[in-house]
Amino acid sequence: MPSLWLTLSLGRRFTEIHLPGVLVCAVIALAATFLSEHYGGPQLLYALLIGLSLHFLSTNPGINSGINLCAKTVLRLGVTLLGVRITVSQVVDLGLNTALLVVGAVTFTIALGLVLARWLNRPANEGLLSGAAVGICGASAAMAIFSVLPQTKQNERFTLLTVVGVTVLSTLAMVLYPFALHLIGFNATQSGIVLGGTIHDVAQVIAAGMMLGQEAGDAAIVVKLFRVMMLLPVVMLISIVYSKNTLQSPSDPSCLSAVKQPLVPHFIYGFVLLVLLGSLGFFPLAATQWASDASRGCLVMAIAAAGVKTSFEDLLKLGWQPALMLIAETTFIALFVMAGVLLLGLGLSL
Repeated sequence: MPSLWLTLSLGRRFTEIHLPGVLVCAVIALAATFLSEHYGGPQLLYALLIGLSLHFLSTNPGINSGINLCAKTVLRLGVTLLGVRITVSQVVDLGLNTALLVVGAVTFTIALGLVLARWLNRPANEGLLSGAAVGICGASAAMAIFSVLPQTKQNERFTLLTVVGVTVLSTLAMVLYPFALHLIGFNATQSGIVLGGTIHDVAQVIAAGMMLGQEAGDAAIVVKLFRVMMLLPVVMLISIVYSKNTLQSPSDPSCLSAVKQPLVPHFIYGFVLLVLLGSLGFFPLAATQWASDASRGCLVMAIAAAGVKTSFEDLLKLGWQPALMLIAETTFIALFVMAGVLLLGLGLSL
């Protein structure tokens, strides 16, 4: 009986501390979803912009704990659930040459990010984050990489700017790439490989692929999901690199208290487990769809929380260099994948 009372007491205390901030993020997420479904446009971008417009709420101590919970814990839950829709068989179906092309595109795009960061005198963190966001899966990758980087205000601001940048560039690519590929003369499978290998966000990949037909759409989503799967080794590697010196700043009230990061974040184990279970056919289609929707919902709430914590003035402090980095990386991966498809003759036998 005492243990039950203690559990209920702790649960009530947890709810009192975190619920107001969580509800703020949930309302923003619902508003962003409504706007996206009824008027079109990227759901994550809407959530970020609404969150930024409500930055004044961050001065209210009653919601800070819930906002921080969404910005970290809910974010990691969303990344974990991404593993449900990825299976080993999808990778096998790509073929060796296509898989190597995608791995090369992701690897060299991240490397380019580091080179550009050094050339523009920006922190290496920014090169990693922008390169991974462009190379892997846009806003979701940016948030996942941010979750294992040092939790500083500078990294937080750059992450939000990256989310805006990759969302805008991904939307432009969704519109322009199908027309460009048609003019170049790529067949449906080749076009699908290019779209899946270059456009940042999954939703835009699907939309662009369907513009060119079912065959192109199917190829695009398989290639894109393989890119999403690259998130696992990239996040693990970055986490290992930063594990020895990644400390939260105790003097920064917007960040959590100083704790040493584990060698591999716990949510990565959950991601791997879900990939393995999905590969074994453990999840029915309805469960996979539910987990995919839940993942998206968590990421939208996390973006909303990050937006509330950041002001427009903070974003403007970053200057023009981050935009140049994102544009250069986006151009590079597009040219790299298209050149690889032509040189390797991918999609010609299908």
